[in-house]
Amino acid sequence: MKIHIANGRLIDPAHEIDQQRDLFIASGKIVGIGSAPDGFTATRRIDASGKIVCPGLVDLAARLREPGFEYLATLESEMEAAMAGGVTSLAIPPDTDPPLDEPGLVEMLCYRAKKLNRAHVYPVGALTLRLEGKRLSEMAELVDAGCVAFSQANTPIVDTQVLFCALQYAATFGYRVWLQPIAPRFGHEGVAHDGEVATRLGLPGIPTAAETIALFTYIELARLTGAKLHITRLSSAEGLALVRAAKAEGLDITCDVSINHLHLSEMDIGYFNAHCRLNPPLRSLRDRDALQAALANGDIDALCSNHSPIDDDAKQVPFSEAEPGATGIELLLPLALKWGQGHKLSLLETLRRVTINPARIIGSKAGQLSLGARADICIFDAEGETTVTRERLRSQGKNTPFLGLNLPGKVCYTVVEGKVMYAEP
Repeated sequence: MKIHIANGRLIDPAHEIDQQRDLFIASGKIVGIGSAPDGFTATRRIDASGKIVCPGLVDLAARLREPGFEYLATLESEMEAAMAGGVTSLAIPPDTDPPLDEPGLVEMLCYRAKKLNRAHVYPVGALTLRLEGKRLSEMAELVDAGCVAFSQANTPIVDTQVLFCALQYAATFGYRVWLQPIAPRFGHEGVAHDGEVATRLGLPGIPTAAETIALFTYIELARLTGAKLHITRLSSAEGLALVRAAKAEGLDITCDVSINHLHLSEMDIGYFNAHCRLNPPLRSLRDRDALQAALANGDIDALCSNHSPIDDDAKQVPFSEAEPGATGIELLLPLALKWGQGHKLSLLETLRRVTINPARIIGSKAGQLSLGARADICIFDAEGETTVTRERLRSQGKNTPFLGLNLPGKVCYTVVEGKVMYAEP
């Protein structure tokens, strides 16, 4: 199919473009920007007047729940959610059942995703077998199967010697390791930030030190091994300061923050709102404001959804018993826009955090619009609104703290490899 996207405001942070330009697509690739190539005749024309045409969004953390948790969600449902959210590339954490520690599992996941012909999937392999933190996974084989990095997801490694060996091995071959800063056996019985709200509600707390202690270890091991680290889901101002100092030192470290921690704090727990039971926990207003500012000034590299669909049964229980997590893939764009508006950032700068920056962390050529590039495109109305309701969410999980809100921006079209996979109803 040959597509002509006409009259849109084209924004491509990778090439610092923010101009009204037409886009021309053929054979799944971008073949013209501004003017059509010789002999081009469109089979479909999309009028993008008054709308933004940008690269498809890249999400660094989207649990699709396969294999093993199909009762929570399926590849089909979550891929449809990604399309409705303008997200065309997804990094998949390894905490499936079984974990992504075998090449066959990774190949099966990639095959299933490719067969559905929706978003591009980038598996993150398990750093250790079964995520148990005892024996290293076969990283080289997992890379051959399609893994782009290695992680422990939400399961910290208790034995520091094992973590050291894992980082040393990864550094030898140039693999990037993605680690969520969680100190093992410290605050692990907590369910909320160890602060004013947890105290008032009688909830066991998770101190900020649970994040900083882990970060001290990760950064020191990165110095020793030369490993490339990506710190996932930062949640505190203190943790941010450590990452900022490590970057200034010249260590190869990147980091991200989730849409939940960018906009919410411990105060949003209210009276035991289980939708706010998250991992890491929502922290103080000071932490939230520090994360917002750091994403704006570039200390935090990328914004992710940390998409974790959960069924109602796991949320309609007392707060301390609720399963942590929230649906977010469809809210990545509107919540990025809300943050950008609040900090008076241009759309180009706002979109940088959900397109080219996360694409570079993955090591992918996604997240950009250039001649010959894969035609993965999001077209959205920046003046429109997204109303967050259970009925509108395509994800099988309806659990989000943002239910009932009107958020800026509305996805109109999602194009993947030159095919229109979503059009606004």
